[in-house]
Amino acid sequence: MNQENSASYPKYKQIIDFMKEKIARGEWPIGSKIPSQRKLASMFDVNRSTVITALEELTADGLIEGKMGKGTIVINNTWTLLATTPPDWNVHVKSGMHRPSQAMVQDINESESNSNLIQLSKGELSPDIFPKDKMKYAMEKVAKNMEVLGYEEPKGYFPLRKELSAYMKTIKIESSPDSILIVSGALQALQLISIGLLQKNSSVLLEKPSYLYSLHVFQSAGMKLKGLSMDEEGIKVTAIKRADPQEGQAILYTNPCFHNPTGTLMSQKRRYDLLKECEEHQLPIIEDDLYRELWLNKQPPSPLKALDKNGHVLYVSSLSKTLSPGLRIGWIVGPEPVIERLADIKMQTDYGSSSLSQRVAAEWFENGLYQLHMETVRTELRTRRKVMLNALETYAEDIATWTNPEGGFFIWVHIQPSISMKSLYSRALKRGILLNSGSIYAQETGSYLRLSYAYASLPDIDRSIKILAELIRELQV
Repeated sequence: MNQENSASYPKYKQIIDFMKEKIARGEWPIGSKIPSQRKLASMFDVNRSTVITALEELTADGLIEGKMGKGTIVINNTWTLLATTPPDWNVHVKSGMHRPSQAMVQDINESESNSNLIQLSKGELSPDIFPKDKMKYAMEKVAKNMEVLGYEEPKGYFPLRKELSAYMKTIKIESSPDSILIVSGALQALQLISIGLLQKNSSVLLEKPSYLYSLHVFQSAGMKLKGLSMDEEGIKVTAIKRADPQEGQAILYTNPCFHNPTGTLMSQKRRYDLLKECEEHQLPIIEDDLYRELWLNKQPPSPLKALDKNGHVLYVSSLSKTLSPGLRIGWIVGPEPVIERLADIKMQTDYGSSSLSQRVAAEWFENGLYQLHMETVRTELRTRRKVMLNALETYAEDIATWTNPEGGFFIWVHIQPSISMKSLYSRALKRGILLNSGSIYAQETGSYLRLSYAYASLPDIDRSIKILAELIRELQV
């Protein structure tokens, strides 16, 4: 038996060997930052003192060094340092055009894979809601009729676009298959729009707060985000005039149905007024409608795209929130010249979304499985929303206020005592709860949380809200 596999082999030695291998193989080149003590402790299921012992030995060997404000850095590689100087990949990493995520967003993304945490952060349906049997049926039917899986035409698998065209009519959007582009999720739709339709230094007007602030899709393409104030009906139309850029292109991004993160549902009147204002300003609109089918009280107003008679709106949606993020199937609806432009860029990027996923998605729509599934999803989410709202009333009525969303995944919570949100985040994580602070969505004033009732189990929802209330009261003192 190898030492590494022996139960008696010290854990700190296992950590040292692991890190030495990473350095020797060039996976952690000179100048790179090693994982945090917390992450290493979690990886090896040890306390931090064990990690510190390992780091001290590696430091004594001259392989790593703690640098003020930078963490612990690899400074030497005695195995692969030859006569030539190796490239400083750290310089290249920092020079890339695409900006890195916020540090907290990166931390959340990593922690969301930890099944031991109660996930109040996830914008995803619980595995308990996943329609395993129906998905197996759809996949088996696709497999039974399987042909060669080659590249699809630029706009995507035609039968899927045909089914989506029919589905769009149920929400009052008239769109032929030629005006639909299949993409690998809504995020790719935004990326294609950012590089295909907008110039550098363009302005993207959007709600503030907004999920888009937690990404760097538009900023990485050299664009500026300009936040617009909201009320209980959505974006304030008067804010568009004040934010109208004097120079360069501009586009408006909006998430009118069960807005992420606030859960706001834009009223029918506000939709009419918003479209009219944007038409007057010749301001094109990206309508992000991912949460539309997740209505829990009554069906939401018609999409902006349904009111659009002049090709003013690009409509974006996907199956990631309603069916499965793993399928990576989304779509853009817009004027044909725009769709053709974006399809050309997509072909240059990935030569089309998964042929298999597109066929499976088409099967869901063709046989009516999708709408039946959505009825089940709504029933489940109503129960989950009720449990979280009841827990908030029971444990946090005196320390917080919150929205009562008509659909979607999220409750937007305003913590009334002035507390450190970083401290709340870290303390909650130690208690096994993963949170999303409002700051990652550019909520710059007050203490806010975006709580998801879609993923965690019902007992975990109740228990975690009770713990959060306790932590808030501790921080208040």
